[in-house]
Amino acid sequence: MNEALLARYDASLRGLARKDRLRTIAPRAGLDFSSNDYLGLAASKRLGEAVAAAIARGTPVGATGSRLLRGNSPEHEALEADAATFFGAERALFFGSGYIANFALLTTLPQKGDLLILDELAHASMHEGARAGRAEFKLAAHNDIDAVEDAITRWRAEGGTGRVWIAVESLYSMDGDRAPMARLIALADRHEAFLVVDEAHATGIWGPDGRGLAAAFEGRDNIVALHTCGKALGASGALVTGPGTLCDYLVNRCRPFIYATAPSPLMAVAVREALAMLSDEPQRRVQLQERVAFAGRQLAERCGMKPSGSQIQPFVIGDNRRTMAVAAALQTRGFDIRGIRPPTVPEGTSRLRISLTLNVDEADISAMVEALVEVLAQT
Repeated sequence: MNEALLARYDASLRGLARKDRLRTIAPRAGLDFSSNDYLGLAASKRLGEAVAAAIARGTPVGATGSRLLRGNSPEHEALEADAATFFGAERALFFGSGYIANFALLTTLPQKGDLLILDELAHASMHEGARAGRAEFKLAAHNDIDAVEDAITRWRAEGGTGRVWIAVESLYSMDGDRAPMARLIALADRHEAFLVVDEAHATGIWGPDGRGLAAAFEGRDNIVALHTCGKALGASGALVTGPGTLCDYLVNRCRPFIYATAPSPLMAVAVREALAMLSDEPQRRVQLQERVAFAGRQLAERCGMKPSGSQIQPFVIGDNRRTMAVAAALQTRGFDIRGIRPPTVPEGTSRLRISLTLNVDEADISAMVEALVEVLAQT
């Protein structure tokens, strides 16, 4: 092996290890307190049967090409039609992943001369899209409406004449808190701005029929939403919903859409079935919200933790090494809880990200909290 050729990469990895930030891939094991399969759909019988039936009737596994070549299938079109209706938007487009969809939106829709304002805690894919896009972009303090408005006002005062784009998550992936949607909409209207809402952790769970926290505003000309299909919907991919004109623009100008092989038609079948399940099986959302409330009470009483009010419960420890030690100890006891470190979260806020799903029950939650109390006392 040519060690000199790989030396700088090896040095970088050793540097991460010294900071207790080296990542490794670990298999799933133990009770699920880390996945995004919030409604337990990934292994549901109904979703599996829908895919099996599609295979039986000849639906291909692969798309065979991009949507603009031979990769467009009836399954893609049926999903997009149903999704637009379900979410109350004029159009929907199906992408291969939420990361790609966010990157695609922010590198395609905001134009040169525009201003993009991004919540500082938004998904990494949004940050990557903002950096790679053509618009000037600025970060705003988390959930700070005044900071967003100040950035717009300063930009205009400095001669900015383009369109303003505001990009947020509706439910934040590492803190479990919500964006102030009504105030954001009012702000966007006041400045004739577009609002891009990543509903990744809200789709399927929050809003009427699980349509998300921006459900009341979908269908407006200045709203673009992203609904990830690999979390509560139990499948993979992402749906971008918004005005028909913007969707047509993405089809014509969005390189990640134009040049990527289309998602599997079987995945389109699975997502379409998952959307139907949201309407047909509302008890899943009710059960999850009951678990969220139960876990919040348990964590508050036993650990002094302030509940997030959502299925994402962050337990901030701070120190990288102790965070990973606590996570490892919980995993040894049979609870799959992962530690989250910078740069995924800000420096000094390393944490356990406790995810609540229908893959565990209240007895499991009580046992997890008991184990957490014991491990914290010993670590």
